[in-house]
Amino acid sequence: MHTVFTYIVTLISIGISVFITLFLKLELERMFREKTSVIAFHICNVLIVLMVSFAFYAVFTIYIFEKDLNLLLQMLINLFIILPIYIIGNILFEKNKFKFRKYRPAEDGKVLVINEKYLQKKKR
Repeated sequence: MHTVFTYIVTLISIGISVFITLFLKLELERMFREKTSVIAFHICNVLIVLMVSFAFYAVFTIYIFEKDLNLLLQMLINLFIILPIYIIGNILFEKNKFKFRKYRPAEDGKVLVINEKYLQKKKR
């Protein structure tokens, strides 16, 4: 029962961390005006989520339930939990990328195309 509770808490922390890191990746790409997704941001995001999830798992296992921790096994298990969640989250973020922005640059980079949903909110 302790293991199930620990993995549930770790899964919740993974979900929150993936959402936050993908949102920050989106903002960094917009700040640096990147046209395509940067692979270095993905690698850093996965490593950050891996560290957070491993920290949650280690704290619950060692300090709360006072059990032994197998370092390599837990890193692999956390990585195999993180990768599908991160890939699905990235696909959803890329699909809905322009819904979060108030505007986007046009193809030539000079004209701004304002998001219609933002204009509808301003009219009310």
